[in-house]
Amino acid sequence: MDRGTSGPVPAQREAALGRVPLAVVVAGASGLVTHWSSGARTLFGAGRADAVGRPLADLLPVYGALHEPGDPDGRDAYAGGPDTGLGAEPPGIPAAPGYPRAGRARAGDDDGTIDILWWAYPLAGPGPERLLVLAADATALPGLERVLPAFAPHTAFPDADGLARRLPDILPGMGPAASERIVAQVLELGYPALEISHHEQIPVTHDWGVPEYVRRRARQQHTRAAAQRTAAPQAAGEPAEETDLEHAAVRERLEFLNEVSGGIGTSLDLERTIREVTSAAVPRFTDFAGTHLRAAVLAGEGFPDGPPDVTTVWHRVWVEHNDEPGRWDDTVPVGEAIAFPEHTPFFQCMVSGEPVLIPRIGEELANRISGRFEKRDLRPLITGRSMLVVPLKARNVVLGFMVLMRRDGREPFDDMDRTTGAELAARAGLVLDNARMYTYQENVADTLQDSMLPQLTPRTAGCDTATRYLPGTRLGRVGGDWFDSVKLPGSRTALVVGDVMGHGLNSAAMMGQLRTAVQTMAALDLPPGQLLRNLDDLAQRLGEHYLATCLYAVYDPIRSELRIANAGHIPPVLVRAEDGRSSLLDLPTGAPIGVGGVPFETTTVRVAPGDRLVLCTDGLVEVRGQDIGTGLAALCESAAHPAASMDAACDTIIRALNTGDSRKDDVALLMARLNGIPPGHVAQWTFPAQAHEVPRARRLVRDRLAAWGLRSAAPVAEQLVGEVVGNAVRHADTRQVGLRLVRTEVLLCEVTDDDHTLPGLLDAAADEEYGRGLRVVGALAREWGASHTGRGKTVWFEQTLVRP
Repeated sequence: MDRGTSGPVPAQREAALGRVPLAVVVAGASGLVTHWSSGARTLFGAGRADAVGRPLADLLPVYGALHEPGDPDGRDAYAGGPDTGLGAEPPGIPAAPGYPRAGRARAGDDDGTIDILWWAYPLAGPGPERLLVLAADATALPGLERVLPAFAPHTAFPDADGLARRLPDILPGMGPAASERIVAQVLELGYPALEISHHEQIPVTHDWGVPEYVRRRARQQHTRAAAQRTAAPQAAGEPAEETDLEHAAVRERLEFLNEVSGGIGTSLDLERTIREVTSAAVPRFTDFAGTHLRAAVLAGEGFPDGPPDVTTVWHRVWVEHNDEPGRWDDTVPVGEAIAFPEHTPFFQCMVSGEPVLIPRIGEELANRISGRFEKRDLRPLITGRSMLVVPLKARNVVLGFMVLMRRDGREPFDDMDRTTGAELAARAGLVLDNARMYTYQENVADTLQDSMLPQLTPRTAGCDTATRYLPGTRLGRVGGDWFDSVKLPGSRTALVVGDVMGHGLNSAAMMGQLRTAVQTMAALDLPPGQLLRNLDDLAQRLGEHYLATCLYAVYDPIRSELRIANAGHIPPVLVRAEDGRSSLLDLPTGAPIGVGGVPFETTTVRVAPGDRLVLCTDGLVEVRGQDIGTGLAALCESAAHPAASMDAACDTIIRALNTGDSRKDDVALLMARLNGIPPGHVAQWTFPAQAHEVPRARRLVRDRLAAWGLRSAAPVAEQLVGEVVGNAVRHADTRQVGLRLVRTEVLLCEVTDDDHTLPGLLDAAADEEYGRGLRVVGALAREWGASHTGRGKTVWFEQTLVRP
């Protein structure tokens, strides 16, 4: 071949020249490096951590690729020929696409000056990438006097389609969308080529397996060590250069694994970790990667139990490839749950826990694999490809596996790739297991928290409620905040909010005990101050290391009043319906629950129908570095904001006060609209505790329901009232019995007496006259119950009303 002018280029020489190691660099619109390949680190001496984020001009001697003063559209610097690389440093990168540029430059190296060939492509599109630079060491192409970088249509070379498919191999590791966009522009602007004469060009393809720079360094090391080997001759059958090349290939794969390890596991989020693990291998190591996980791992249910078999369900959680968009979507969709059949590479890998390598999938094997699956034809996708299936293991248990495939035309997987893939899977398995354990712990914490938070009835007699709970951003997401609403005798409602000091499982467990105690004591109808006194005694018995704040309020919709006691909690906000003004209630603060020996005062507050009471924990109003008074003022302001509904009012408060990352504590919010019950919807009577008063009670109830227009409810209500009043007259040690009817969305009936003994269900024999009254009540009433009062007890029932 005429090395200086023209002449044919032998095919073998052409292939050797076109397969060169490449440094791949991508910069954004600001001129800062966003991608930096391992080849760039080897060629220019800077590692990825040192290069990403730095100006491109500080790292690469390819100034002609950048925007220079006086060259707004980027045409002058190329000028149809190579750049010397000696121009002044540019201020930035063109924002709009222009012409591609190429040139030669000189760069310093440990061994001296290196002659650099480079190609630069201006990029356009929605992504942040704005300039792609490919660079190669010209000294890796010895024996030629003329080697220049050039651009040529990829169709000008043999096997143009295969050449286009190989192009993603030289790009930095990024998703398929970005790769496809960049590949399309590279093919449009010109395929990178080497011009070895005035008439011959060779397409550049990336040498990943044993890069040419590795061969060159190995040859240099071999030459320097040649004199030393004369004293110790090499063993027969072990060529020194081949041994060096083998070691170099191993180092290259270790370098790949180290880079992958640094790119995965950046988050404990299981879904994000899966995407990182799958995308790490494409396109550098493989053209297709699909990750499958066991259902227990994906659901965060704990460690999988036992080895997998044909019944094990696997979820395809992510697929990454550099094929055309949509090619894999229908046949191997993400999110599919599937049990893999026997006698397939996938089943073999997951059962044995060892990698399965198929250098090339022929038609016969493709037919056999595809035949094991129903309603899908895998043959067009896998025929002719090289396949490697590697297990994702942790603690010797297979959590999942990855299917890796290379397209026809790329070097098939070999034994060294099997080792590399197994090591990649081993590292990925550990990262996935960490994410799995974190997901499992979060699920446990969320389940515990949800189980301790009540499912409140949004509407009780004369009172509507709405709630919000936000877990804290601290690790574990479990806190001691709680709220509650308890139905009380006399159509009243108890409203509770509390906060156990501290965070974590211990605080949540303490919160559960206190919440249960409040519900139990609320059913005893204790005054708010006495209830907090008893709660403080309980906290003392549970342990002196726990403190909690608590606010307990009882709303009486008939008397239109609130009775409130406070144990060290932030005061509630009362929004008046008359004028829309909001204010903090002035209550005695009291000491937190658990201090011991401190009295709690009960305060009575008059309210009007339509007023709203807002109770919350301090996590909503406390912000680090800010006075809590500021947060309370913001709470008052946001609570007074008009809203279409209670839920909308809660959302308004959360949006106004939830400060995102600055909020570390959990938040409990309880809002109650105090609707009241009109006097005309309440009727009450008092009877002597005598048997002949029972028919009179039934008659009064029938007449009242008729006056309310509820005649259809009268028969059932008469029978229920007769049973409950008759039970009080017959069994209670009392002089008089009280009866009250309250009309809301249901009919509430309350019968009171001075006897503290609660009634219970009895097992009456067939010949006994009494003992069946409460069973009749339980069968006919919507709901019923009995509770202590300060003077005795109340037996109540609710009856569903059928509206006319």
